[in-house]
Amino acid sequence: MLPMQARFSEWRLFVRLATAVLAGSLLLLPAFAQTPDSQGNGKLESIKISGSAKYRSEQIASETGLSPGTTINKGDLQRGADRLAQLGLFASVQYRFATEDAGVRAEYQVTDAPTVPVWFDNFPWFTDDELTAALKRQVPLFDGTAPEKGSLLNEMSSALELLLQTRGVNSSVSSALTNAPVTDARVMQFHVEHAGVTIASIEFSDPLAQGDRGVQQRLGDVVGQQFSRTLVELFEFEQVRPVYLSHAFLRVRFGAPVARISGSGASIRVTVVAPIEPGLAFGWGGVAWSGNTSIPSAVLNGIIAFKPGDPTDGMKLEAMWEALRDEYARRGYLDVSLAAAAQFDDNAKRVTYAISITEGPLYHMGKLILTGLSIEGERRIRAAWGIAEGAVFNKEIYEQFAATGIKQAFTGLPFHYEKVGRFLQEDAKNGTVDVLLDFQ
Repeated sequence: MLPMQARFSEWRLFVRLATAVLAGSLLLLPAFAQTPDSQGNGKLESIKISGSAKYRSEQIASETGLSPGTTINKGDLQRGADRLAQLGLFASVQYRFATEDAGVRAEYQVTDAPTVPVWFDNFPWFTDDELTAALKRQVPLFDGTAPEKGSLLNEMSSALELLLQTRGVNSSVSSALTNAPVTDARVMQFHVEHAGVTIASIEFSDPLAQGDRGVQQRLGDVVGQQFSRTLVELFEFEQVRPVYLSHAFLRVRFGAPVARISGSGASIRVTVVAPIEPGLAFGWGGVAWSGNTSIPSAVLNGIIAFKPGDPTDGMKLEAMWEALRDEYARRGYLDVSLAAAAQFDDNAKRVTYAISITEGPLYHMGKLILTGLSIEGERRIRAAWGIAEGAVFNKEIYEQFAATGIKQAFTGLPFHYEKVGRFLQEDAKNGTVDVLLDFQ
C-alpha cells in the first residue's frame, strides 16, 4: 500500500459537450476510487485547470463553484465538472483528484470549444465598444467572442440587461447563432426584445447614395421599421452597394451604422448615420485565362462585356461571370468553377482579372425519367425532348424545354398539371446526367 501522500485516484469523469450535456443529461462515472474518509468528505486544498489555450487556470477555477478550504465530497467535484461543461466554452471536461494529509487536490482538464464573434443587433444607446467593455466587466470568461451554446450566453444576456437598465430600458436580451448580413460569417447575435426604437431616417455620408433615385425610393424598406443593425446593413448590401458597383467603385466600404437617438419612452426614434467610403472608380484593364482546355481563350474573350478603359461596372461583371458559367454548361461542363482574382492598379485606376477555371467532367445525356404522366403525355414529352441519349448534355436546351417546351408539347391535349418538379442527377464518375421530370 502506497503512503497517503502518494495515492492518486484515476481519471474519474469524462464529459463531452453535446446537446444532451447542455440539456442536463451528463454522463456520470464512479467519482471516487479513494476518499479522505469513509463518507467521501475532505477539505479542498487546491484546484488546478489545465488544457485551455484561451483562459488561465484561476479564471476557469472560479466557474466550478468550489473554493479551497471548504469541505467537499464526490458530488461537489462532479458538480464542478457539470458547471464547466454547461458553459459552452469547452469541448471536453475531465477531472482527477489526489488525497493527501493536507486535503484534496483537484485537477480539471479541459479542451477549448470553437467560439464565434459577437454581433450587437439593436442597442442604439451604446457603441459596440461600450457593450464589449460592459461584458468584460461582468462576465469574467468573456474574451470578445461567444460559445455557440451554453450557460455563458445567459450570463452575457444578463450583463447586457443590467447595462440597459442604466438607460432606463427594462427589456430582455436574447441570443441566437446566425450569419452576419454581409460577410455571411457565423456570429452570435444579441438582440433587445421589444426595444420599441423606430428608424426615423437614414443619412448616407456619400453624395452618390444621397442622390440616387433608386436608393431613395427604397428607403421605405427600413424607415419606419424597428431599429436593427442587421436590417440596415442588409439594406446597404442589397440596395446601396449595387449602385456603387455599377459606377465602378469596386472596393466600396460601408462603415458600421451609427444610431442617433431622439425622443423618449415609447416614442424613441433614431436617425441612422451610414458611413460610406467609395474608394476609386476603376477602368477595365483586361483578363488573363488559365485552366480553359475545352474552350479557347479567344471564345471566352468574346463574352467579355468591356473594352480597355471602360468603367468596370461591377453588376455587369457579375453577369459576365455567370455568362461564362452558362457557356460551359451549354457545352456539357456542369460542374465548372471560376476563381476571379482582381489586381488593382490604383495609380492607373485600372483593374485586371486573372481567371482560373476548373472545368470538371464533361457530361453526356443519360436517361429521361418521367413521372405523373399519361401514356400520351409521356409520348409527347419524349418526342419533344431535344437531347439524345449519349449526346453532350446542353443545359441551355434543358432550361428552355422546362420554360416553354413542356407547355408546347401539350398543345391540344386536355392535360393539366400544377407544377413540374425537375432535377438533374449527375454521375461524375461515368460522365452522365439523368433528367427527372415529375408532373404534379
